[in-house]
Amino acid sequence: MRNRALGEARGILAVLAAAWLLAWALPLAMAVLTASVLALAIVFTLCFFRDPERVPPSGENLAVAPADGLVTTVDEIEEKEFLNTRVRRVGIFLSVLDVHINRSPIAGEVLHSEPKPGRFLDARDPDASLFNVSRSWVISGPAGTVLVRQITGAIARRICPWAVVGDTLSRGERFGMIRFGSRTEILVPMDAEILVQPGDRVRSGETPVARMPPSK
Repeated sequence: MRNRALGEARGILAVLAAAWLLAWALPLAMAVLTASVLALAIVFTLCFFRDPERVPPSGENLAVAPADGLVTTVDEIEEKEFLNTRVRRVGIFLSVLDVHINRSPIAGEVLHSEPKPGRFLDARDPDASLFNVSRSWVISGPAGTVLVRQITGAIARRICPWAVVGDTLSRGERFGMIRFGSRTEILVPMDAEILVQPGDRVRSGETPVARMPPSK
């Protein structure tokens, strides 16, 4: 799925490039100003859709961050939609400056992938997890089972899923992205050890966020 992110940007880049060309039909001073603003928008778009390589840490029982960003939530909740049990949750806020590729926290099979309609609250709002447009992924493998939830924000309006149910993902493998500022959550078993705290910055596919419990 390498370079899929740039493919998601094709429409935006085409519109900006066309607008940049049309800008030169304006009077010179206005054309330079308009073209400069559009050039900056093109650079920002290319930066936003960047897709750096990541190397997961050693230790197969480590669950890595599914997204880049700032850890805003570490708590426990009752997950009643898919796992039907109490879990530990780590919430990560992604600003428009963060890489927006989502990666699998563990190696395993995609057992479930389901979108949910909703609202577009600010992704930093605690209610965003409940009420915003989102997509939930259940991934299960030798290390256990986790749920990853992609949540839109006030600016982010599109979740781009790249994997499908039945796919086998390696730890740190790309499975989708969210366009512009958003939130990503990982839900792990209650007996998993959480390795991050609010205020930490994490990198998708690299930063360990939890140590999964030994296989029973």
